[in-house]
Amino acid sequence: MISALRLTGVSVRLADVDVLRGIDLALDARTVAVVGDNGSGKSTLARVIGGLVRPTAGTVEVFGLDAVRDAAALRRRTAIVFSNPDAQIIMPTVAEDVTFSLRADRLSRADRDARVAAALDRFGLGDLADRPAYELSGGQKQLLALCGAFIREPDLVIADEPTAFLDGRNAHLVSGHLLAETGHRLLVVTHDLDLAARCDVAVRMHEGRVAQVGEAAEVVAAHAATWRC
Repeated sequence: MISALRLTGVSVRLADVDVLRGIDLALDARTVAVVGDNGSGKSTLARVIGGLVRPTAGTVEVFGLDAVRDAAALRRRTAIVFSNPDAQIIMPTVAEDVTFSLRADRLSRADRDARVAAALDRFGLGDLADRPAYELSGGQKQLLALCGAFIREPDLVIADEPTAFLDGRNAHLVSGHLLAETGHRLLVVTHDLDLAARCDVAVRMHEGRVAQVGEAAEVVAAHAATWRC
């Protein structure tokens, strides 16, 4: 059986620095958290899986697709959410930004508008459809970024520190949407150990290598234990 995510001998060297070193992973869990200290290679691992960074060595397969050779097909099945939603919001209004995510779909205008309206309601943004996106609060912007990602109905959502700049309430809302069982798989890079512990499986990174893989609660506890003096 093909693992949803499989990395074999993956290394990444950027600017003469070995960011990832010989990563071997095979993951089938619905929700996977990636934890580790700053500079441990967490974000690079996520970008390699999402096809944004090419491995210097090794292979990356997502749903049986090679992340390099089948990059276009992989992009159609994945959505990526970053910590700063301003990097992802590009259209003037809330509704226009979500609509932009459907640009590749061949939908009638009525079907497109209905789908956008339903997605906005799902993320609590229905009353803000005509609001300029730049006027939204930080939490609302992150919900808009999620809305634009989920409206595409991706098989895999990759989220890199999605709650990093949010208050407790908005972090809770964003986490709930990410973890909801809507048919997608989730790979989330996070320092939010509460969010990480709610995932099925966690991967702990250390100095560009996989230090531990296992049940999320156990891995998160082991990571937290490294902070003790």
